Amino acid sequence: MQLAQVCEILGGEKILGKKLESKMDLVELGSIGVTKNAVSHLANYLSLSWKQVAALLPVTERTLQRYTSHQHFNPTVSEQVLHIAEVLAKGTEVFQEKRKLLLWLNTPHKVFSGNTPFTMLGSRFGTELVLEELGRIEFGVYS
Repeated sequence: MQLAQVCEILGGEKILGKKLESKMDLVELGSIGVTKNAVSHLANYLSLSWKQVAALLPVTERTLQRYTSHQHFNPTVSEQVLHIAEVLAKGTEVFQEKRKLLLWLNTPHKVFSGNTPFTMLGSRFGTELVLEELGRIEFGVYS
């Protein structure tokens, strides 16, 4: 698990308020809630607007904009943010370059019924499918 990379994608220990050392840390962070600052770092990592971020999360663009930098999102939003960060960390590890990962995320694939992996990140099940596919790519098993 690439917990250090997840932490970095979300702004680091200072933004998250803790070091991520185990899956249990993700559980705790999900229940406490990630801050708007962490979501902002995720958006910057992907070069997304708030509208594009809102399309991936169970929250409106207006709500994203209304939150203050240090305000925590609810567990549902927070867990989706953490799932997306996990996918990005795994993808960065598999492709070894952020640029290559972003290209793959924005390319339609048959395994996702012609959708892009990026569009799959809007649901927990979609993020799981993308993680599974990244695992197959990592081990040279292409669908």
